[in-house]
Amino acid sequence: MRNNRVILLVEIALLAALGYVLDLIGFSMPQGGSVTFVLVPVIIIAFRRGVVAGLITGLLIGVLQVVTGRFYAAPLSFEIVLIQVFMDYFLAFMVAGFAGIFRPTFIQAFEKANKKQMALAVIAGAAIASLLRYIVHVLSGIFFFGEFAGDQNVVLYSLIYNATYMSLVFVFATIICTVLFLKAPRLVLPKTS
Repeated sequence: MRNNRVILLVEIALLAALGYVLDLIGFSMPQGGSVTFVLVPVIIIAFRRGVVAGLITGLLIGVLQVVTGRFYAAPLSFEIVLIQVFMDYFLAFMVAGFAGIFRPTFIQAFEKANKKQMALAVIAGAAIASLLRYIVHVLSGIFFFGEFAGDQNVVLYSLIYNATYMSLVFVFATIICTVLFLKAPRLVLPKTS
């Protein structure tokens, strides 16, 4: 039992580190946000170990970004910036762990050798991960980056701005995870399953 916990913690740490590294690959938007492969490790651990492991992994990725100085802070007071950084880094990556709610669907489809259902579960998991992260970034944009909207409606500006990169993040995560999970389903099924 104790060894299983250690293995779980090691998997979370390794995938959080991988997520941090994958977040270095891609391109950044002018007012924050980037198109990277950071969601892939969160989705992998969420499907492999469940929602809680996904939440922790996402949170650790956000922590790594902040402690290494790889974050974009709004030009506001220190107290407000703390809330913005919490939302855009800790919370936004953490909620991606909810991809794990489709883990049981994936496992059932795997047991029935139904590749179509397996693919649909992965797509749904990537969609929920991307959507929840997108919502957090949109709210942060509305509350903390309204000055960039200029004369535009701040809600509409945040919706569009964050969609420009999050739609690509969703597409990349979906393609990579679907191919990976279908070609190597044991990757997301620990031996205890």
